[in-house]
Amino acid sequence: MLAVKISAVIITLNEEQNIARAIRSVRWADEVVVVDSGSTDSTRQIASELGARVIEQEWLGFGRQKQFAVDAAANDFIFSLDADEEASEELSAEIRQLLRHDSISDGYRIPRLAVYLGREIRHGGWYPDFQLRLFDRRKGRWSDEVIHESFKLDEGACSGQLHNDILHFTCNDISEHARMIQERYAPLSARSMYEKGKRTSVVKILAAPVFSFFRDYVLRAGFLDGTQGVMIAGFGAYNVFLKNAFLWQMHRATK
Repeated sequence: MLAVKISAVIITLNEEQNIARAIRSVRWADEVVVVDSGSTDSTRQIASELGARVIEQEWLGFGRQKQFAVDAAANDFIFSLDADEEASEELSAEIRQLLRHDSISDGYRIPRLAVYLGREIRHGGWYPDFQLRLFDRRKGRWSDEVIHESFKLDEGACSGQLHNDILHFTCNDISEHARMIQERYAPLSARSMYEKGKRTSVVKILAAPVFSFFRDYVLRAGFLDGTQGVMIAGFGAYNVFLKNAFLWQMHRATK
C-alpha cells in the first residue's frame, strides 16, 4: 500500500493510437485523469473504458493545459505523462517503491528515452532528457510557455532524481516528423522568440542550421544512432532554419 496517494494526469487531442498504452502504464496510480481538448477520434472513449476520469477543456496552450489537469486531480502528488509516452515497468516499480515512504522530495526529475522510427535514441542530445514529471502540486506549477513548457518548483522546494525511463514514442514516420516541425514546433518557437523581442538575420538563417546539424550529429555523437541519427540531426537543422525564417517573416510583417 502506498503511503502517498498519487494522480496520473495526461492531456490529449486525437491520441487514439497512443492513449491506451499511456494509461495502462500508470494503472498503479490512485487515479488517472485525462484532459481532452476536443478529440474527434475515439480518444475519450478509450480513456473512459480504461477507467480514466475524462475532462473536456478547450485548448489553453501546453503549459496552461497541463496546469489545468494538475488542478483537476484529486491528489496533491502528481505524475504527469504525455499521451505519446509510457512509464516503463522499471520506472513504475521505482515510483511505487518511493511512494511507500512518508518522507519524499517535492519533485523528481526523470530521464526520458525517445523511441524514433523503431530505435531507442541515446545520443545527439536526446538522452537522458530529464523531465520534472513527479511532483507535489502545492510546491510549484507549470510554466506558461506555448512550447517547451516545464514544471517549475517553488524556490526552496527540494528535488530528487529517478533512475528509470519514461519512454517517448516520437514519430510514426518521416512525414509526421516534418508536419510536427512545420505546423507546431517551428511556428510556436518563432512566436515565442518574437514575443521576447528576439531578431534574426540572413547570416543566422544560413549558419544556425549548419551548426545545429554539426552539434547534434558530430559533437553529440548522433552518428551512433545509425540512420535515425542522421534523420534527427537533419530535422533538427530544418527546425532551426524554419523557426528563424518564421521569425524574420513576423518582423517583416510589422514594418
